[in-house]
Amino acid sequence: MLHHVSIGVADVERAAQFYDAVLKKLGFKRVMEVMPYGIAYGLTMPQFWVQLPHDAAAPSSGNGTHIAFDAKSTAAVNAFHAAAVLAGGKDEGAPGPRPEYTPEYYGAFVRDLDGNKIEAVFFDVSMSKPPASKTKARKTKPAKKVAAKKSTKKSAKAKARKRARKGARRR
Repeated sequence: MLHHVSIGVADVERAAQFYDAVLKKLGFKRVMEVMPYGIAYGLTMPQFWVQLPHDAAAPSSGNGTHIAFDAKSTAAVNAFHAAAVLAGGKDEGAPGPRPEYTPEYYGAFVRDLDGNKIEAVFFDVSMSKPPASKTKARKTKPAKKVAAKKSTKKSAKAKARKRARKGARRR
């Protein structure tokens, strides 16, 4: 659904040092630069931009806004969080399961150097348990093979004969 997301920063070079270290842990890299205005990250295409605000005003982080990056493992979430804190980010939620979201949710939250809230998340399907079944599984019998229908011409003739017989009985 989304093509890209951008956030405002006060200093692109400073933000780039932070995001180079943090997003590398999730397998993302710097894919485009429009210096001194902004830098984009992604796998091959720019999907996440850090940039100076277009109105030249001071950047501000949105209340309730955060951006979640997809992680490939719980280890990647842990590495993301550690790299972010080491690079000067503020811990906003240590790595771990978030069962209040879903049983499979494993995430970590940090604030970047400009106060933007970012997250790494991994859906760990091994953390979800299938619901216990209260009924025993029944063996199913193999389906009987249905003979292929004869040509429609023959079927139509057979139906016509059947109708004729029924009509003869009624008379």
